[in-house]
Amino acid sequence: MKNTFGNNITITLFGESHGSCVGAVLDGVPAGIEIDMELMKRKLGQRKASSDLSTPRQEDDLPQFLSGLKDGVTEGTPLTIMIPNTKAIRHDYNSLAFRPRPGHADYAADVRYKGYEDKSGGGHFSGRLTAPIVAAGALCTQMLREKGIAIGTHIASLHGISDRPFDEENLNSDIALLETETFPVLDEEAGEKMKEAIRQARSEQDSLGGILDTAITGIEAGTGEPWFDSVESMLAHAMFSIGGLKGIEFGSGFGFADMKGSEANDPFALKGDQVVTLTNHNGGLNGGITNGMPIRFRTVIKPTPSISKKQQTVDLKENTETEIEISGRHDPAIIHRARAVVDALSAFVIADLLMSRYGTAYFEGERK
Repeated sequence: MKNTFGNNITITLFGESHGSCVGAVLDGVPAGIEIDMELMKRKLGQRKASSDLSTPRQEDDLPQFLSGLKDGVTEGTPLTIMIPNTKAIRHDYNSLAFRPRPGHADYAADVRYKGYEDKSGGGHFSGRLTAPIVAAGALCTQMLREKGIAIGTHIASLHGISDRPFDEENLNSDIALLETETFPVLDEEAGEKMKEAIRQARSEQDSLGGILDTAITGIEAGTGEPWFDSVESMLAHAMFSIGGLKGIEFGSGFGFADMKGSEANDPFALKGDQVVTLTNHNGGLNGGITNGMPIRFRTVIKPTPSISKKQQTVDLKENTETEIEISGRHDPAIIHRARAVVDALSAFVIADLLMSRYGTAYFEGERK
């Protein structure tokens, strides 16, 4: 089982949904960064379950640092973040031990790990492990903000309900607005309609998915690598580590299929002494490298697979077909919580790419 991602800065995940804790080890974190705990708590708060739109399992998600931090400042050695599981209830999953839940990793994991894996709540495959990802991403977000780079994600659509698009001329204002929103939309009325749709799905013992739209501003031209470590490659690699994420497109994405070259190309122009493009169909990226325009991509989050409706499955112990009804604490939608994970992984990837270009010293604090 490989649980490590990154080149210059790496993240290794550990823990299970209903184990004692979840966490991450960050290696390659520059020395001398005073961690903004308020920012980290705010980011973790965006991921946390809240109200009737999410699972009743509401963890405190208070990160503890076991290594790599002294007096609140990074040492440059591996930084270990641990988040306790205080609301785990293993017995909710006793009846599911040999009956894989449709849409989950249960069956694939059982085959891969020969039944030795922790099955409670998805074990190591659970969305619970996105908590340490968000904590790690908050540190990377802090590092990027000091370089003038901002990241924001909103729910572009949910079950046929659309939010207003990003204002391309005022992306930073929209990103600042989203930072204050627990339910990440730009139009309050659209957000209320989405919330009602989620509540309706819960009442029907069902769930919903949707599309997230992400913008990254302030990154200069020239960052990234051609071919295998292109900006698109690295972001896509990170995004597909999110269990419920099933698709990604950059810029106009699949819309390119209906365009001509004269429509899809982004003409270059001068804005003062700065080279810009007049459109941004390519999402700020050419040849796998940033061109100085905002990085833009969209991701699709599938409906939460844990639903209370009766579904067909198999009994792996008896080798028979059977039915399953999932009880316990589950989300009728995870998309509003997933935006924090998308932002976190985006920040991690961009920080890693900038280290490839400029070295670790780019982010290091001043020598004492």
